[in-house]
Amino acid sequence: MLLGRWVLVVPVKDARRGKTRLADVLEPGARAALVRAMALDTVEAVLAAPRVARVLVVTADPEVGGGAGALRRARVLPEPPAAADDARGGWASLDRAVSAGVAAARAEAPTAHVGVLLGDLPGLDPAELDAALAAAEAHPLAVVPDAEGTGTTLLTARTGERLQPAFGGGSAAAHQRLGHVVVDLPAGSTLRHDVDVPEDLTALLERGVGGRTGALLRRLGPLG
Repeated sequence: MLLGRWVLVVPVKDARRGKTRLADVLEPGARAALVRAMALDTVEAVLAAPRVARVLVVTADPEVGGGAGALRRARVLPEPPAAADDARGGWASLDRAVSAGVAAARAEAPTAHVGVLLGDLPGLDPAELDAALAAAEAHPLAVVPDAEGTGTTLLTARTGERLQPAFGGGSAAAHQRLGHVVVDLPAGSTLRHDVDVPEDLTALLERGVGGRTGALLRRLGPLG
């Protein structure tokens, strides 16, 4: 079995602008701290998956960049500047960050497979990610939808295949239209449970998530 054949790109927006749908339960400082904790927990989990050789973190957040840059086999890239004519706002910025990361991954490891994993999976089990990457290797392009089946948590392209991101509302279907085959994972898979709304935080606490994210949530106390 060939291990370490994957380079994963993890885009993380500036924490001060992240997770606005949690504003009803977290004040801005706590929300930014949560974005940073989740991102670094996610990157560490990705690096623990045997099939992952390297992680490229694309971010404008200095604290995320500093924390990720201190991790072995992680490289930090600056987030590309926003375009004045963006009609899709944050989603366009995310797609640009993903494209920049994928281009860098192809340049430094042209024989590797490339994946994109969003940085809000603090409960990620490295073994589950590894199994999903193994399944993705059977397809030129693959996608893992979130638990609701509408969003995307993991997007992959085998060596030499073009990865075209289309994040935003309904991204799972959009990526399928672009040729990505769904990797069928159980609904309870940690790879499908990103954090967007307060209920996602409650689920994390119920599962007893650890790392920076768990410690922060325990310090914050009851939400709401």
